[in-house]
Amino acid sequence: MEPLRENVSSHKYFIFDGFNELGALRPVLFIPFFFMFVVSLFANSLLLYVIITQKSLHSPMYILIAAMAGVDLSLPLFFVPNMLLNFLFDWRGSSLIGCLAQMFFVHLLGTCQSTLLLWMALDRYFAICTPLYYHKCMVLPRFLRFVIPLLIRNFLMITLVVSLAGSLPFCSKNVINHCFCEHMALVELACGSTAVNNLVGLLTVFLIPVADFIIITSSYIIIFSSVLRAGRSGVKALHTCVTHIVVMTVSLTIILVAFLSYRIRNGLPAAVRVFFSIMYLFFPSCFNPIIYGIRTTEIRQQILKMLTCSHFVQTVPLT
Repeated sequence: MEPLRENVSSHKYFIFDGFNELGALRPVLFIPFFFMFVVSLFANSLLLYVIITQKSLHSPMYILIAAMAGVDLSLPLFFVPNMLLNFLFDWRGSSLIGCLAQMFFVHLLGTCQSTLLLWMALDRYFAICTPLYYHKCMVLPRFLRFVIPLLIRNFLMITLVVSLAGSLPFCSKNVINHCFCEHMALVELACGSTAVNNLVGLLTVFLIPVADFIIITSSYIIIFSSVLRAGRSGVKALHTCVTHIVVMTVSLTIILVAFLSYRIRNGLPAAVRVFFSIMYLFFPSCFNPIIYGIRTTEIRQQILKMLTCSHFVQTVPLT
């Protein structure tokens, strides 16, 4: 790769050097990440297939779960294949335009994971706290009032972040200590002032995942208060809420750790920062479909029914 670094201008071409500390052991990382990639593709595809093909699951709650599966299926496709090729064949290079395009789609889909958790919390709020008006609130025109503003917010903030990163001058350093074009990893290479980039990055974190988390938490506090007042009759309705809370807690914990690892270093190894930065995007794509498939009774029953029918068809002899 060295000749390539010398022949190509550093401000237009970048080298991904994540986990370089592992040396000869670096290609071994292909195995666990490839396994997670296969699990993500299979689990999310299965979840999408079950929800789309089963009419009994065509309700707002399951449509939102299908939307989450669609995001979880798409997100790894924008960075995992390149990362795997990086580990296995040492294909590390990327143009600045390619880097920024990857950054845009990866971070935009990442914000959609947080926003979908917010929509799921609102769905459960309407279902449990205002059951008589649930279907009225969840009809498409009304629900789009909650959906479109958040999508516009995500798009504008990520576009601003990527545009500011693309406008930075990169004088000499072109080695990104990461496995894909992560925002802070690229900004660190700039030779000019990055104060605006850091400020907008912090603002994006507070306006998207933090704001979503505050609204989600408020919704579930109201939901739990309503259920406690309702007594036993409302306990069953909490089952799907617990599933969403598990997914939300795991996702936001990893996001927080990844965010803090870049701002509060204190001798934290670079490989650890890179690992958590990958996991906050990649782990939910593997974890979410599994936890929804296991904990959501209707989805679990449909998957088991489908697998049982498939096994029965295979074992019945032809006559």
